[in-house]
Amino acid sequence: MTTENAPAVPASRLLLPALAALGAANVLNNRLARRLAPLTSTVTAGALVLLARRSGLSWKEIGFADADRGARAGGALAGAVAAVYTGGVLLPATRRFFRDERALGLSRARLLEEVLVQVPLGTVLLEEVAFRGVLPAALRRSYGPAAAVPGSAALFGLWHVLPSLDMARANPALSDLAGAAPALGDLAGGEDRTAAAGVVRVVVGSVVFTGVAGVFFSWLRGRGGLLAPSLLHLATNSFGYLAARAARRLDRGR
Repeated sequence: MTTENAPAVPASRLLLPALAALGAANVLNNRLARRLAPLTSTVTAGALVLLARRSGLSWKEIGFADADRGARAGGALAGAVAAVYTGGVLLPATRRFFRDERALGLSRARLLEEVLVQVPLGTVLLEEVAFRGVLPAALRRSYGPAAAVPGSAALFGLWHVLPSLDMARANPALSDLAGAAPALGDLAGGEDRTAAAGVVRVVVGSVVFTGVAGVFFSWLRGRGGLLAPSLLHLATNSFGYLAARAARRLDRGR
């Protein structure tokens, strides 16, 4: 039986298995099998699309539409991200915020893997299919248009709790800014409440920021399908790795 003639499943029944699949993928990608994130995310994204189609959602509802407009809008925004990152790296006052140990500790081969494989397939593919495609479509069908954007944006923010813990550890300047300079290892025994409060601020800030970004990405998706936010998302993450390496090189050249 093909997806096209399979009996439709109510969209409300799509949400629970979709969220369960995303929760499992989040733990696998951030804690248990990080290097396998491209495989985990690709399989999860495919499963979500299959669930959505079996629920009766159309390709257009999921976001597979307006590729030409999406390429133009997303490409322009990707160029803007490159310009902002370049300016941030060149300015000494902001350069320190780009020193992310997740990028600085990688070999050249691993850096290329992150930029060309891990980010596109391990991060962008699943997040855009899930939070700009399947989930808002299911929320819209089940609870009305008013629930689609805020609901998917809130879930997108919560999705970043585990990654934000790694970010607090890997970016010393960001941790200092949030008052989280002491080592995260001290948190296990509760020895440093200041560090704990700082990490909480990093996590909450990341959840809020990504939730707000999710609203903008959803707006962009409405004007260019999934391709527009995907290109912006790809540029934001991949160029971030390159910016970190460029910042270190400039520091060494002083």
